[in-house]
Amino acid sequence: MKKLAVLGHPISHTLSPVMHNASIKALGLDGQYEYGKLDVPPGGLMARLAQLPAEGYAGVNLTIPLKEVAFKGLKNLADSARILGAVNTVEFTAGGLVGHNTDGYGFLKALEEAFGKTLEGDAVFVLGCGGAGRAAALMAALDGAQSITLADVDAGRVENLSAEIEQLAPQVGIFQCLEKITQIELCREADLVIQASPVGMKKTDPSLLPEEAFREGQRAFDLIYMYPETAFLSTAKAAGAQIANGLGMLLHQGAKAFNIWTGIEPDVAAMRKALEKAVYP
Repeated sequence: MKKLAVLGHPISHTLSPVMHNASIKALGLDGQYEYGKLDVPPGGLMARLAQLPAEGYAGVNLTIPLKEVAFKGLKNLADSARILGAVNTVEFTAGGLVGHNTDGYGFLKALEEAFGKTLEGDAVFVLGCGGAGRAAALMAALDGAQSITLADVDAGRVENLSAEIEQLAPQVGIFQCLEKITQIELCREADLVIQASPVGMKKTDPSLLPEEAFREGQRAFDLIYMYPETAFLSTAKAAGAQIANGLGMLLHQGAKAFNIWTGIEPDVAAMRKALEKAVYP
């Protein structure tokens, strides 16, 4: 039996075992693979990763707050991890541990699936420039966005991300947005709005932006996936925007990770069904 798992701290909220084990069962691999979860604090990550191959693990996913720790600690990094500066998938090979990042792939795949188009030529508004927002903004730049507006309360985050985008994709227009009034104006002008802050992870969290920040013809994507519709998405929908939550991103980054570990194409339909059952009971 080969073991797989997601590592995080805390880890109780994760839906990764639900979707992966559904795929494993659908493929008839339940006697060969199993997927679990491990609570590992940041300070103990690298030591724990080194132990896992001997315990029968074939690979692991990483979630908050371990992605940047692994990026700094692993010697072997795939291009996907190097570009995004974070590791969410660790492959255990005969030559050692290799860090990958499937979040970017999952993000783009989910957007195209939800809205039927790529980011080519889009004006993109990114709300929240931490780890998730940073990855989303960088992938938007690489996927052909015309301009990206970065909105956050942390000016340092915005400046650092602006510099990264400029280096990676100098043809993309970059706008920095720290003031709420300006955020409302620039959000309304965007073709795609990405909610990448942690606000919304609690059901009682309000939308960071009011209804007047949105309009008909927009696409609004919330990286949060624990609920069918966050307050952010409800607000955007009320203004006429198309909406999607982060469930598709979770699905497709996980499918890509499974293929990296095993060389086997997962049953994406079974994974999706299991996730939707968990989120839309």
